[in-house]
This record gives sequence, structure tokens and C-alpha cells, in this order.
Amino acid sequence: MTDSTEGSRVVSASREIAAAATTIFELIADPARQPDWDGNDNLAEAAAGQRVRGVGEVFTTTLTNGKVRENHVVEFAEGRLIAWRPAEPGKTPPGHLWRWELEPLADGRTRVTHTYDWTELTDENRLPSARATTADRLRSSLDRLAESARA
Repeated sequence: MTDSTEGSRVVSASREIAAAATTIFELIADPARQPDWDGNDNLAEAAAGQRVRGVGEVFTTTLTNGKVRENHVVEFAEGRLIAWRPAEPGKTPPGHLWRWELEPLADGRTRVTHTYDWTELTDENRLPSARATTADRLRSSLDRLAESARA
């Protein structure tokens, strides 16, 4: 497991998971599965039937505090990459991004890198929670994702 910080506003963690990239990607690209492995304990639920298939799509999640977020997909490569920018319903994303990169390895294993990038975050009210998103929290998501992929 490795961690990296590229500047003060980009936090990243990586680990190898003993599962195929396709299996892991399905858990990430299906918002209904995300609350199962969210290491931030921030996601309460997401409706079924929102599986992401490309850039420009928007999926909706409900947070543990009851607020709803529309997640705008800005990067996508099936089985390899997905990234989204969350926003309040009907509003422009305030500038933070969640990214998942998957690299297939030998023996059905996958290196997964999870990044939280808030270099473009403009909403002052969100800065405390952005600063609280540490590599440990990202690692927690990776660990839970690994457990879900084995199930």
C-alpha cells in the first residue's frame, strides 16, 4: 500500500487488491454499491440502476447527513478510470474531484489508486471537510473495497 500527496490539495492512496479490475470497477461504477465500501462513512445510499457508462453522466447519492449530491462524471475509461465532481442538486460542482484508477496486474490482482483532488475547490464552507479527507480515509475506502471485491 502506498500513499502520495501531490501538493497540499491532492491526497492519494494505492493498494493491490486480490481481484480482477472488472470486478472492482463494477463496485465503483455502480453508485448503489458505493455506501458498502465508503471509508469516509459519508454515503448513506444511492438508488439502483445508475451504473456509470461514460463522461457527462450524473448519478445521485444521499449522504449520511441526509443531503443529496449530484455527481458529475468527468473522466471515464471502462474498467480502468472513473472520476466525478459532486455538487448540490441543480448547482455547478464547487471544484473537488474523486478519482479511481485501476491497473490490472498478474494473477488477477489490481493496483487501485484513489485520489481526492480539491485544487479547484472554491466553496469556503467546504474547506474544513476537504482538509479532513486524509490518505487514511482513502485507504479505508480501499480496504473496504478489497473486502467487497472478495465477497
